[in-house]
Amino acid sequence: MADREDAFRKIYEANSKKIYHLCYGYTGDDDAANDLLQETFLKVWQNLHKFRNQALISTWIYRIAVNTCLTYLRSEKRQAKDELTPAIAENKPEVFSEKNEQVALLYKCISKLEESERIIITLVLDEVPYPEIADVSGISEGNLRVKIYRIKQKLTELYNQHERL
Repeated sequence: MADREDAFRKIYEANSKKIYHLCYGYTGDDDAANDLLQETFLKVWQNLHKFRNQALISTWIYRIAVNTCLTYLRSEKRQAKDELTPAIAENKPEVFSEKNEQVALLYKCISKLEESERIIITLVLDEVPYPEIADVSGISEGNLRVKIYRIKQKLTELYNQHERL
């Protein structure tokens, strides 16, 4: 059992930041991203014995995270959103540096992309190797490079639209 826990701890340390970024890319919300991160790694822990080493473990974890995020988004669409009351809004600290604002804007722009584009660009931002991204997204590496180019163009347009506002 100690070996399993040690192996899981190493897997978590190696992958948690990237999975958080993926979840944040889907939700644009820190709390939701952290919840989805925990849910993803709970599933990893529960299913670690089923991992067959046919792909990289990080690819397997990305697939779990993507499915977890998609399930979350489908359930969110069915639930009515609560209004942000003034009391809650006042309790949110506005401590942003210019860089934090730019990163927040980038993730806001990413959240406007199609689901498949969000997966790809988030993995690119996390510097995941292209063969692994191609495996996760289910497309050829050549097609992936074209998609990444188009996604970057789209993101640039979205980002520039916000800058003009």
